[in-house]
Amino acid sequence: MDTLVSSTTAPAPVALRKLYFLRFAFAAVWAALLFTAGDTLGPAAVTLLLVYPLFDVAAAIVDIRSARADGGGAPALHVNIAISSLAVVGLAVAATSGVPAVLRVWGVWAITAGIVQLVAGATRRKLGGQWAMIISGAISTVAGASFFAQAGGDDAALTSLAGYAFLGGVFFLVSALRLNRARNGA
Repeated sequence: MDTLVSSTTAPAPVALRKLYFLRFAFAAVWAALLFTAGDTLGPAAVTLLLVYPLFDVAAAIVDIRSARADGGGAPALHVNIAISSLAVVGLAVAATSGVPAVLRVWGVWAITAGIVQLVAGATRRKLGGQWAMIISGAISTVAGASFFAQAGGDDAALTSLAGYAFLGGVFFLVSALRLNRARNGA
């Protein structure tokens, strides 16, 4: 469910809307692929696990460039880049230890990224369409704790990450649509 933060003016919602639509599409495809990869840590699943936070890093970089082009700053995006980059490394290491380790790392990432996303949505609320990002950040935090707890039980499953990613994508879609309404004065 990941984060995006900047304090920018009018062109920012257009760039954010496009980025949010892209993030929805990516999350939907990624979730479907991870769900079909199953609950084993084979090469396909491990690749997917690493690609998700890498995509988050790329999206944050695009958002930073958009914010700079619009004369704004985006300090929380730098935090997001650091968190997601650490998640890539942590997931790569955890994948060698099994599904529970992956769920623990993903859980910690979801908690920290969720907190940053919650703050990001609150910071951008004047742009419109950010309530979904605020809710998404809160859900990410709760889901992260759930993944961490699931890792210690008999129900440790990678497919739960697919549902999490898809739900996060839906929140990006809602935000994109809300930004479109805000842009059109609705």
